[in-house]
Amino acid sequence: MTLDSILKNLDPVISQTLDRALSDKDISVEQGIELFDANGSEMNMILRVADELRRRTVGENVTYVVNRNINFTNVCIKRCGFCAFSRDFRQEEGYFLPTEEILRRAKEAWRLGATEICIQAGLPPKMDGNLYIEICRAIKKELPDIHIHAFSPEEVLYGALRSEVSVEEYLRMLKEAGVGSLPGTAAEILDQKMRDQISPGRISAKDWIRVVKLAHSLDIPTTSTVMYGHVESSLHKAKHLEVLKEIQKGTHGFTEFVPLSFVHNEAPMYTNDNNKNNHYNGAMPNMRPGPSGNEVMKMHAVSRIMLNGYINNIQVSWVKEGARMSQLLLGAGANDFGGTLMNESISTAAGAQYGQLMKPKYLHSIIREAGRVPAQRTTLYALMKVFGPEPRESESSLDKADPREFGSYHELIKLDKFRYRNKT
Repeated sequence: MTLDSILKNLDPVISQTLDRALSDKDISVEQGIELFDANGSEMNMILRVADELRRRTVGENVTYVVNRNINFTNVCIKRCGFCAFSRDFRQEEGYFLPTEEILRRAKEAWRLGATEICIQAGLPPKMDGNLYIEICRAIKKELPDIHIHAFSPEEVLYGALRSEVSVEEYLRMLKEAGVGSLPGTAAEILDQKMRDQISPGRISAKDWIRVVKLAHSLDIPTTSTVMYGHVESSLHKAKHLEVLKEIQKGTHGFTEFVPLSFVHNEAPMYTNDNNKNNHYNGAMPNMRPGPSGNEVMKMHAVSRIMLNGYINNIQVSWVKEGARMSQLLLGAGANDFGGTLMNESISTAAGAQYGQLMKPKYLHSIIREAGRVPAQRTTLYALMKVFGPEPRESESSLDKADPREFGSYHELIKLDKFRYRNKT
């Protein structure tokens, strides 16, 4: 049966919305809500339409980047309800990697074929405003060809504050020091009332949008994200996508969109709400333990549909979803598998169970089993190598690496040599 014939048998509202999407017309917030609320045969059709739009837009390649995450400190002045990664500066498990260690990790990743270093961290108290600048300069001095994908809008705002310069000037300083793009994290849900619930005191929705637009105006591309599966509604998600679409219309600076599932296991706003032992008690009575499988599928599919014609790349987070769900999402509008990572601390701290390294060989296997074509890309989505349908290519250096040699987050927080308390 053709898509048109199936659409005729659906709920008329869903059918009309999907027909608009297939005709490359914009989808409104109200229509997006209907898609998020759909189930059964309507949901299945949403997935099919998202997959068709993916095919038309980016074809059969599923891309990934060889990169390494470096979360150089978990000490943070903020207390976000969803974050199990951050530590107060007085806590024993607080750590801080010196620039020499950051550089060592970057050089190790480069030797193993990484083209990108992703740097994000907590916001340590009384931070030297030049710290981010110095880290980038040190990396670029030793590794001039590596792409530095670093510092969320929250970190940019903090760096500018600590340096006593404008956000625009600080972005210029970061670019001059070697930053090639920014992660669009710290977005969570771009609704201020919601942010005041889950992350009081964190960067406002208005400031997140301002930093991102300024970055784009300076030719610094960024990614875009959403965190869902907690207390948000379909309205929140649809409005969030609309905000991103409007930004992209004006700047064309987003490289990708990444839905991020809320990992509840160690998150304070989930565990403390249930234990009724701190200020989150009673504040969020409708807290969910992360999204259901259907919610994950719809989040990726509706994102493809609502962002169609604006943001071409929809990325799956294998750290959040695991290999099996990520593979299924390749049939729901997604076309990118993110990065190899090598290290991962933030989701791991929250209780994610899917490891810190995805070797290229394993990525290729997952992608091929889904009937698609694996392809290595740069951070900015230039294709580096498209791999064939059969696993004939030789192993990369990273395929041969032992993940244990990179260390783990749980080991890191126990090491005295990087103890933040010792530093201060």
